[in-house]
Amino acid sequence: MLPIPAEELNGSGTLGPYWTFYRAVAAEQLNRWLPAQPSVILDLSGGRGRWSGQAARAGHRVIEVLDFRRTVDGQSRLRDADRVRHVRADDLAFLPDESVDAVLAEERVMSIELMAESAMNDVARVLKPGGRALVCVDSLVLGMAILAEQGQWQHLRQTGEVMLVPWPDGSITRCFSSTQLRELLQGAGLEIEWMRPRTVLSPSTVDHVLGSDARALNYLVRTELEAHPDDDDTVGIHLVASARKK
Repeated sequence: MLPIPAEELNGSGTLGPYWTFYRAVAAEQLNRWLPAQPSVILDLSGGRGRWSGQAARAGHRVIEVLDFRRTVDGQSRLRDADRVRHVRADDLAFLPDESVDAVLAEERVMSIELMAESAMNDVARVLKPGGRALVCVDSLVLGMAILAEQGQWQHLRQTGEVMLVPWPDGSITRCFSSTQLRELLQGAGLEIEWMRPRTVLSPSTVDHVLGSDARALNYLVRTELEAHPDDDDTVGIHLVASARKK
């Protein structure tokens, strides 16, 4: 799979069909991952309401930590007010030990959080024994693509080290290999259940199939989720992992 140009990563470029597919895959991954029984879920995914809303509609109670740097959609807040509690905080000190059943760390939050080890230790602290975390991070494939676009060739061989990549908007993203993501999770005392690229189907393949038949979206999503590219960090812009507290 070829890396996606950086200007496409916010979904505002020309790859509309691919992002429709990507969002459908992510939603179905979450559906399959959510606990079978009503649970308390901590959502660290940035205060946009998408993930917490999906969990709430599945019958769970959600604590959504809002990012101080972003505003929250008032309609989203009102719609999920009965099952989603919004908290503005820059750490998890407000939560006692072993107080939540599951943690969502979507939207690349552990890549944006440069002190990811400390943040993941906090995630492990608040998880109940047997609780699970779903984590999405930027991959080395993405980091190398961005560096190549910037002409930073001297950094492309440093894949064994922590890769911090500057974006055009001035932000910094931390990109992970599968080994580094494994170390992050295991270092916090979590057992990895599975790890994979979010998508392995290429944007060109998705665009071709959906361009021929828009009804093929469900087929593409099933095909993606039935693939088993475990630990393969040579494809995909994002890595996704599920881990359980011992």
